[in-house]
Amino acid sequence: MLFLDDWSIPACVKDRQTTKDRILDAAEEIMLEKSFHSVGLKQILTVAKVPKGSFYHYFESKEKFGTEMIKHYMDQACENKRQMLICKDNESDPLKRLFIYLDGSIDYIQSTAGTFPCLALKLASEVSDLSEYMRKELAQGFEDWISIFCEVLEEAVAANQLPANFNCASEAQLIHDLMSGAIQRAVINRSVEPVRNAVEHTKSSISSMMIE
Repeated sequence: MLFLDDWSIPACVKDRQTTKDRILDAAEEIMLEKSFHSVGLKQILTVAKVPKGSFYHYFESKEKFGTEMIKHYMDQACENKRQMLICKDNESDPLKRLFIYLDGSIDYIQSTAGTFPCLALKLASEVSDLSEYMRKELAQGFEDWISIFCEVLEEAVAANQLPANFNCASEAQLIHDLMSGAIQRAVINRSVEPVRNAVEHTKSSISSMMIE
């Protein structure tokens, strides 16, 4: 529903959206600490403070629930990334926005104290073989995230900060994959160093290509 004013949405629809989002938000928080398989319906509904019947009103099965939860999480994360990487309100320089975002990831990993900071990365290996629907939702979400990195790099090319032949699409994929792997190892090692090294490598690589 794009560009609909509040008054044009029936109250019953808004109520359903609120309850559904509450269930999804509660599940995301719990699964960041546990896993898709280990979290039971009762625990989710207790945290969300909704009756059991509400779950089956919105979700036909746990697989459909998982698929919608992943989409809900990926969409929110995508919007956050766009705010940080594409929005020019706080910083007009595209590469500075990218570097600030990367540096911020170091602080964020430190604040999570070794727990998994990203639900998508945590669930990726667990659900990809379990459900084709969930796998496809994750794949699309990751492509959307990569496209945001690509967009900010293309902006830097347009601003003559990077050469015209700079391969934005390839570099965007590398940033995503390098950071994803570094986050996995940071959680395993209980150390922020893998992420710090990935950030420094990415910043150094891009800086070496910048036009003087």
